Amino acid sequence: MKVIVDANIVFSGILNTKGKIGDLLINSVGLIEFIAPDFLRTEIRTHHKRLVELSKLSLEQVIEAEFQICKDIKFISEEQVSTANWNAAFELVKDIDPKDVQYIAFSKQFNRKVWSGDKALIAGLEKKGFTNMLTTDKLHNLREVIKHERKRRRK
Repeated sequence: MKVIVDANIVFSGILNTKGKIGDLLINSVGLIEFIAPDFLRTEIRTHHKRLVELSKLSLEQVIEAEFQICKDIKFISEEQVSTANWNAAFELVKDIDPKDVQYIAFSKQFNRKVWSGDKALIAGLEKKGFTNMLTTDKLHNLREVIKHERKRRRK
């Protein structure tokens, strides 16, 4: 299973590597493949200072948490997304949150669900008929189903 990860998920994981989001990002190798737009790396670095403030961790600890959270994310260049998918994604998010256009464009381009904790984005997109979204709880449950199925097949 491949899933597009948005910035709020990655930031949440960095802030709490031992929480449910951190667990999903760190401990899902072989079960879930995470994909993100390349620009997310820059966005994380741009917010290091804020992450230090919010987490009460040192910069070195934030960088280590970032490494743990991002080590299994496949970062893909935005150039791989067609203009048509960028335009369609912008039309969907322009009145909800235009900063999320890249995740929806990736979803359209690669036909994958977006994992987001942004409830307003999820609700706004659902109203427009775009349901290719996953919450943390849904993804956690899917991972457990995948684990269970693999165990069952091994028996």
